[in-house]
Amino acid sequence: MIELPVVSKEKRGPSKPSWLKIEIPFGENYTNVKKIVKEHKLHTICEDGKCPNMGECWGAGTATFMILGNVCTRSCSFCAVATGRPGEYDLDEPKRVAEAVKLMNVKHCVITSVNRDELKDKGATVWAETIKAVKLSSPQTTIETLIPDFKSQWDMLYMVLDAKPEVVSHNMETVEELYRLVRPQAKYARSLEQIKRTHEYGARTKSGAMLGCGESDDQVKKLIHDLREHGCDVLTLGQYLQPTKLHLPVSEYVHPDKFKYWEEYGLKLGFRFVESGPLVRSSYHAEKHVL
Repeated sequence: MIELPVVSKEKRGPSKPSWLKIEIPFGENYTNVKKIVKEHKLHTICEDGKCPNMGECWGAGTATFMILGNVCTRSCSFCAVATGRPGEYDLDEPKRVAEAVKLMNVKHCVITSVNRDELKDKGATVWAETIKAVKLSSPQTTIETLIPDFKSQWDMLYMVLDAKPEVVSHNMETVEELYRLVRPQAKYARSLEQIKRTHEYGARTKSGAMLGCGESDDQVKKLIHDLREHGCDVLTLGQYLQPTKLHLPVSEYVHPDKFKYWEEYGLKLGFRFVESGPLVRSSYHAEKHVL
């Protein structure tokens, strides 16, 4: 397990700028989504990942469900999700996710998961069953899956792809040079290979990364080029925000103008969609990426 840096008050990085202000979530839709998630004993990356857009998305009646529990077998230095030894996974979870999606009456559903590296199938069976259950319960709902890398067990990837989600996302998270610091149990080349295989299968591909971890512009350009060359259709870029004092400190708060530059850069390379902004996260405006 990686030892996360303990950051003193003097080394917490720059102060948050005005463009990172977040509204306090409220409203009838927000309350209804929260109630459905709680009643069905489900997890969302919105809550466990401390997403800054939770108020906006839940207020619009959408949420990103997180399956296979809320404890991850990996220890990425940027992530707010708990890490450790997960308990037994819930075989009834696919049904409960499908019921929640139907109750929320969402047109587009986003599903993600923790890494379950201790499982023989890396969680792929539950992934496939969840997609099928949602499609059976809500056939009008399109699905985006934000999946792990399955440790290069490509049969597990194809099991998920065979369930026919409309969009298949796998995040690179950062530039190649920062992988050992940011994603010590992941591999840059392995993630690119997964995106390539997904593209060759015929699914719409999507990936995302955080800025402000210490990367250079040249490194970001290489990441964007690598993704496009491996068949990525949709790109998301957002500002890294330190979840707790024990996590990787923010190196830089990237100005909105630079995010706009990266958006235009990606579109010129041929990405179908580029969502680039300080508060952009993987599932932000995800419903647009199906079209």
